[in-house]
Amino acid sequence: MSPSKPATPTADIHGKENAARDEKCEEEIIELTDEDNRRILRKIDLNLLSIYWLQILDKTLLGNAATYGLQTDAVHQYSSLGSMNAIGQLVWMPFSSYLIVRVPPRLLLSVIVTCWGIALCGMAASTNYASLAACRFLLGVFEAGCLPIFAVLTSVWYRRAEQPLRVAIWYGTNGLGTIMASAFSYAFGRINHPQLHPYQIIFLFCGLLTVISGPFIYWHVPNHIGEARFLSPQDRKRAVERIRVNNTGTRTNDTFKWRQALEGVFEPKSWLFFAMTLFVNVGAAVANTFGPLILNGIGFDKFETSLLNMPFGGMQLLVIFFSSYLAYACKIKSVILAFLTLPVLAGLVILYALPRPNEPGLLVGYYLIACLYGANPLIVAWISANTGGSTKKSVVLGAYNAASSIGNIIGPLLFKASDAPLYRPGVRACIGLFSALTASIGLQVFIIMLLNRNKRRQRAKNGKPAVFHDRSMDKHFKVEPCPATSNELHDFTDHENDEFVYVY
Repeated sequence: MSPSKPATPTADIHGKENAARDEKCEEEIIELTDEDNRRILRKIDLNLLSIYWLQILDKTLLGNAATYGLQTDAVHQYSSLGSMNAIGQLVWMPFSSYLIVRVPPRLLLSVIVTCWGIALCGMAASTNYASLAACRFLLGVFEAGCLPIFAVLTSVWYRRAEQPLRVAIWYGTNGLGTIMASAFSYAFGRINHPQLHPYQIIFLFCGLLTVISGPFIYWHVPNHIGEARFLSPQDRKRAVERIRVNNTGTRTNDTFKWRQALEGVFEPKSWLFFAMTLFVNVGAAVANTFGPLILNGIGFDKFETSLLNMPFGGMQLLVIFFSSYLAYACKIKSVILAFLTLPVLAGLVILYALPRPNEPGLLVGYYLIACLYGANPLIVAWISANTGGSTKKSVVLGAYNAASSIGNIIGPLLFKASDAPLYRPGVRACIGLFSALTASIGLQVFIIMLLNRNKRRQRAKNGKPAVFHDRSMDKHFKVEPCPATSNELHDFTDHENDEFVYVY
């Protein structure tokens, strides 16, 4: 008799974990009704979707502060000051991806929120470029892990069908941050203090607001489903059962696995997500850093600029929620993402080509740019839904944040002080970037179709049905007393798990 073929390491891993899971399935059956599912979902929503807006508030303050004296104190280096936050994020990104895997999210999130609030208070004590740049850099360092943490939390607490709306809720606070930053700027900008500039008062208030939220986050955010204080012990088991169909794991931290990290780095779809994020966030500089200055250049004073920027925040909220609801209702992200580029391109063309003075027309063009804010939450949800494995997910989401940082570094540099007040060269560059974004979306859809075809072949080779129904994308929860497949709760990557179905 010939010697039997030795099992591969991957087969060993799958075999041991599947055997343990089968044993668990025999020992305990978790009953979960559709009513239980809705009740648990409401509790999760109330406890996890309330704190992201503080980070957005910090980012949107810079453009408003510029109209209240900050641009003067930064001399002619305001563009590079706008990039300094993103440089800090980019420098710290590799460490952030590692910490997200190794450090419990409750501790990590509360510490970085407290630290970036302190850094924002430091901007209130800064009156020259060097000190402002140092504080902006530290803001970037402390903010580097925020978005990846929230994206990972969303992916391990919610089913894939639920994720676009939940990402929209916490990312939709972009609009809330813009509205509140404009309101604070309008209110505190009217204070005349002999020692403090108006922008220093704005930074101090918002910084202290952020600092005091740190302890609240530590108390409020659970490390994983098994520690959720707002759920009973039985409901915690039901919450795990609820999301097992995702096939992307159930924990927010684990051992850092280099094989997963390398898989994420060398995948073409990871680089296309990187490119899409880069294009969106270079263009976002139009609004984040230079939006109020563009309004000011159209012919509005600083107080009118603050008030007119508030509807821009409202537009952000509407676009984010509407586009994410469409992604949920239609179970597709790529087409909606592509359609969002159209009003953005129209707004940029209006800002570039419309003769001055034409305040109503230019204002419409500026407000149309708000549609770009619908892109980032769709990209985050798209990444989370198509990435399995705790370490791989952290690395790919870290790459998303790196692309966002690089975009925020490049974006302000496209808008030179010599181009004021129209900034036409920067606007022209953004038109090209959003055109490239549309092409990247089409290429990503093509790659995902190829990946799903390969998965079907892999399942057939392994003796499983070639076509799997992706229950994680069902709008209504279907009760199944025992798992139908064997890879759902384990820390496998999407590449390792032959039951994974990619979505587009």
